[in-house]
Amino acid sequence: TGGPPMKSAASLLLFLNFCMYAIVLGIGGWAMNRAIDHGFVIGPGFDLPAHFSPIYFPMGNAATGFFVTFALIAGVVGVASVIAGVNHVRSWNVDSLPSAASAAAIAWTLTLLAMGFACKEIELRIRNSRLRTMEAFLIILSVTQLLYIAAIHGGPMRRT
Repeated sequence: TGGPPMKSAASLLLFLNFCMYAIVLGIGGWAMNRAIDHGFVIGPGFDLPAHFSPIYFPMGNAATGFFVTFALIAGVVGVASVIAGVNHVRSWNVDSLPSAASAAAIAWTLTLLAMGFACKEIELRIRNSRLRTMEAFLIILSVTQLLYIAAIHGGPMRRT
């Protein structure tokens, strides 16, 4: 189980994951901004509608609010895991592995959670092309993040 090939694979996956998490954050930020600007507004003296959701998004469907919220959380934690991963790939020793592996595992589980909401949103059908793009990226990220975790555990490390 070679070290340099795994280090190269981990570096490539880190770069790929960073780019995809950045795109997820960009689209998620757009969706959140649009929801805040064009969401449901209640005036004084009016009651809330019967099926009011505090996470109302004017685009998409009933799952969109949850999907975008958890996608943003997964994106931020994913970028943080890339930072820990870059430190680990740079030193590539057993001392830096626990922080990189734990950050990557947390990012992966949050990505899986957001992917679950993406699947629900796909099932409900009504959504725009930006949300479809974010769904696709999160589904791909759920695989590439797992491959990154496998890559950093696969190679021999040196002790410092």
